[in-house]
Amino acid sequence: MSESSNLRQKTASGLFWSFSDLVANQGIQFIIQVILARLLLVEDFGLIGMITIFIAISTSFIDSGFSQALIREQEAKQEDFSTVFLFNLAMACGLYVILFFSAPLVGNFFREPRLIAILRVLSLVLIINSFGLIQRVMLVRRIDFKTQTKISIIASVTSGIVAIILAYFGFGVWSLVIRTLTMQFLVAFLLSISNKWKPSLVFSVHSFKRLFRFGSRLLVSGLINTVYMNIYYVIIGKFFSATDLGYFSNGKKLEEMASHAVSTSLQRVTYPVLSSMQKEEARLRAGFAKIIRTSTFLNFPIMVFLAAIAGPLIDLVFGTKWLPSIPYFQILCFAGMLFPLHAINLNILQVKGRSDLFLKLEIIKKAITTVIIVAVLLLRLGIMGLIWGSVLSSYISYYINAVYSKKLISYSIKDQIKDILPSYLLSFSMGAIVYIVGLLMPGGDLIKLLVQTLVGFTTYIGLSKLFKIKELDIVKDLALSFVRKVRR
Repeated sequence: MSESSNLRQKTASGLFWSFSDLVANQGIQFIIQVILARLLLVEDFGLIGMITIFIAISTSFIDSGFSQALIREQEAKQEDFSTVFLFNLAMACGLYVILFFSAPLVGNFFREPRLIAILRVLSLVLIINSFGLIQRVMLVRRIDFKTQTKISIIASVTSGIVAIILAYFGFGVWSLVIRTLTMQFLVAFLLSISNKWKPSLVFSVHSFKRLFRFGSRLLVSGLINTVYMNIYYVIIGKFFSATDLGYFSNGKKLEEMASHAVSTSLQRVTYPVLSSMQKEEARLRAGFAKIIRTSTFLNFPIMVFLAAIAGPLIDLVFGTKWLPSIPYFQILCFAGMLFPLHAINLNILQVKGRSDLFLKLEIIKKAITTVIIVAVLLLRLGIMGLIWGSVLSSYISYYINAVYSKKLISYSIKDQIKDILPSYLLSFSMGAIVYIVGLLMPGGDLIKLLVQTLVGFTTYIGLSKLFKIKELDIVKDLALSFVRKVRR
């Protein structure tokens, strides 16, 4: 079997298992989220949202860009993996101590004394996760997402059952804390058993410097991105109530389940694949353009459709107490449309080893986001203003990311817009029809959702055939490949 044929086979298999992982995992997470949303108070989710940024920032420090550096490395050795593992573990322990003693300051900042104990317990997840980072990197390098899929499903189901039982018996916000700890412990434990890799007691200064030279810029850019991905939780938690943050948090989580499902599976698989052809510019550009077109063909209609059916969906699934989260969710869907474009454009910077540009772009984009946030706060536009600001920031950020794709692989912003515009226009046309159907149709939420889903699916497929969108055939081939693999 030729190298290119073997790469295509590994890519197809990786896409199948990566997408299966995300669909199954997100499906399980969605079901659990629905049950917990009905059992718990809205403010319970708001309390977790307040400390999300501290866990996220700590996680970025622990990884420090080493995961991407190891994945990109052509021939990583045992001493490379061991060096990064020891660094990850040491950082995790150190950051846990910092968060443990800083917990009272966090509680005072949000005027929520309950956060002290919650942060001290939930921060244990940092140490737990550090045991699985290298194991996951090794599986990604091998494009082995089958193992990760099985592990994720087992961990999600088990931790979800534990959380539901605790919530039923009145443990409140602690059911969410224990769920996270249980899931991450199972993931790390099962990764260690499945991969059967053991670290050596070796810390190579040479390996550390070489990998950190690439990863350090990703660390800084990752930290900046993490702060701004979670800054809305901090602002809403500080200036509004835990209940308001709970509504926003639920809308955000629901949007991310959808927007990340397609794009993350493509990004996880295509990064190591594109890395393997980093020196063949023509192949790299063609592969990159195909990924852009396919991911947007799938992601655009999903996000627009969800915004169109948000009312009956949230009312039916989560219940009337969550109705205030509907407008938050709808607006966030428009920002989530561009997630795959951000991620895949940034992948090219990493594939080309330009972590310096990665950092430069993050600083520019976040400076723009800061201006938008400050303007919203000064004008007192409230939570809705903040969310619309995130949509504006998302579009500006995409433009900035795409500009550098032209410089690196001669794939300009004009070329990208030309490639994605058909899917963009068809998605909004479909969304408008679905929304109007929902307004005009009588009956309960369930019947309305079923009809809207049928109308949305047939409209998008019909328009794609009418305008001869070639990505429809690509998705059809992928779907048939998935079915054949399932049957086996």
